[in-house]
Amino acid sequence: MPVSLENSKIIYNALKRSGVKIVSALPETWLLHLIDMAEADPDITLVRLAREEEAIGISAGAHLAGVRSALLMQNHGFLAAINPIVSLSFLYKIPLLILISYRGHMGERDPWQTQGGRFTEPVLRALDIPYRQLMNPMDAAWQISEAQTLAESSLTPVALLLSRQLMWEA
Repeated sequence: MPVSLENSKIIYNALKRSGVKIVSALPETWLLHLIDMAEADPDITLVRLAREEEAIGISAGAHLAGVRSALLMQNHGFLAAINPIVSLSFLYKIPLLILISYRGHMGERDPWQTQGGRFTEPVLRALDIPYRQLMNPMDAAWQISEAQTLAESSLTPVALLLSRQLMWEA
């Protein structure tokens, strides 16, 4: 199934309305349109990463400079970024808005994605990171705005799980 351009636009526009100016990402199929939009937008700085852990440092620097940022990553990338989330974001009270392509969840066809999907929510709960699964494009804009607000008011990471229902064409 192709990734939904329309729903990607909804997500991207919600990030912009929330004041996001820096987006960090690695290439990922479900995030392709979001990354392309950020790259083409002169109002957004796209930081292409070699590893997801780098995004935590970029967002920390952005926060200290008074700039809002968002991190785009896959489940496995989130799991790889646990150390800097704990040792940088939690320790120094750095808010993070993390959008995770929720691969490996119900309906996953690729066996190599299933372990990341299986452990994403338990790890979020274990770290006490507030999260919500985004499924309905009609709700995405307010959910992104609320997540950004919570990240900043609580000075902690907040995650949004971009579900298959949201990211794939119907």
